[in-house]
Amino acid sequence: MNIRAMTEPELADELRRLGQPPFRAKQLFQWLQRGVASYDEMQNLPKALRGQLSLAYPLYAPELARRQESKSDGTVKYLWRLSDGNCVETVLMRYHYGNTACISTEVGCRMGCAFCASTLGGLVRRLEPEEMLQQVLFTQRDSGLPISHIVLMGIGEPLDNYENVLRFLTLVTDVGGMNLSMRHISLSTCGLVPMIDRLAGEKLQLTLSVSLHAPNDEIRSQIMPVNRAYPIAELLAACRRYFEATGRRISFEYAMIDALNDSEDNARELLRRLRGLSAHVNLIPLNRVRESPLQPSSRGAVARFQRILEEGGVPATVRRTLGGDIDASCGQLRRNYMQNQPGKR
Repeated sequence: MNIRAMTEPELADELRRLGQPPFRAKQLFQWLQRGVASYDEMQNLPKALRGQLSLAYPLYAPELARRQESKSDGTVKYLWRLSDGNCVETVLMRYHYGNTACISTEVGCRMGCAFCASTLGGLVRRLEPEEMLQQVLFTQRDSGLPISHIVLMGIGEPLDNYENVLRFLTLVTDVGGMNLSMRHISLSTCGLVPMIDRLAGEKLQLTLSVSLHAPNDEIRSQIMPVNRAYPIAELLAACRRYFEATGRRISFEYAMIDALNDSEDNARELLRRLRGLSAHVNLIPLNRVRESPLQPSSRGAVARFQRILEEGGVPATVRRTLGGDIDASCGQLRRNYMQNQPGKR
């Protein structure tokens, strides 16, 4: 296991084998949770121990491949190059309540959603827990801004990388590390029903965001292949079970796509689907993807859709558009970069 993915008790076990006292584990864990790039930064650890650790557990820091900052709202998109040469995206967004890091959980994605650039080229590999954590820590380190919220909505399907995501959540909420509240973390899924049920059993207090994007199976199956395995009725039943197990209201993501899912009839059908479920709908102005023919809905269509939901008793908001003057679509920056690298996909 990578040393950055170890909990404090696990570090204590490793250090005990090196003849070190228990308090060294706390020191080491705190350093690792600050996003250090080298053992040389750990000045309160003995030099001999730092040498032992560097031989037994080399530290690899992500390399900043590209950084784009929005001139309009300060949103920053990072492209991190990992130790194997693959790249992932992280987005830093600034809100009145704090700074949010949107992180990736996989290199690529195998879900095949038609509106998403992340899935073009398929899944390359799943990220390790420390690679998720490093996105947060090194974004914080580069920006100089404290991260108070995390959303797992970048490249990849988090529930398709379940065990690694759970360990990441354990690390990032540890009181000896970043000590983030689980209520400040959102996890987005395209709707893997068995994994939603498994997550419900963890009884975590995070926010589950379900990418719904359609009011019926006919439309959803056109743009989200996962719907053929887990139709909307099964997905919403799993959402109800999740709410019953955790007491946490579910957020439904709904990308507004012109002439496909944005009519008033679509809004009324969605309202019937969600009525009685503790839910919130997040309407998302579609980001254009060059390889996709899908186009964003007009502002008027979005406003009408929102009004119908709210008048029917389902809370709905329109996601604030950030980073519009940079590669806004998730996965687009990585794809553009990798296409321009010799020998890279």
